[in-house]
Amino acid sequence: MKVKVISVGKLKEKYLKDGLAEYSKRISRFAQLELIELADEKTPDKASSAENQAILKKEADRILPKIGERDFVVVLAIEGKQFPSEDFSKQLASATLQGYSTISFVIGGSLGLDPSVKSRANLLLSFGKLTLPHQLMKLVLVEQIYRAFMIQQGSPYHK
Repeated sequence: MKVKVISVGKLKEKYLKDGLAEYSKRISRFAQLELIELADEKTPDKASSAENQAILKKEADRILPKIGERDFVVVLAIEGKQFPSEDFSKQLASATLQGYSTISFVIGGSLGLDPSVKSRANLLLSFGKLTLPHQLMKLVLVEQIYRAFMIQQGSPYHK
């Protein structure tokens, strides 16, 4: 199985890089993890709605080619479904049972995601209504992916 995390923006902070490295190592027992960082567009202060839409479209043009035709796609979106960790784990297991060999997660930039990316999703996922920096969200997501695998194994990690 392969897990891709496609995110807009480069990770800069050492503590986040260290956390990602740790969970990447842990996930390697269960799946091949690929972290794909895409350039984000500079957003002018007080950008118009049209400017914001153009930025989202440019970012979508970078994201969509990274998603395979047969990938199960989970897009992080505030309007998405929220799951307890156990149910999130079941969602990933179900995707595998349905024959998907790659699960791709998508994290947008500071403006979110273009509708074309959201429409490609098999699942819109929300981690709640809190606003988190997308770089921190990547670490939270990767930890939850690891937790999902541990739940599937019946590990006490989740307790």
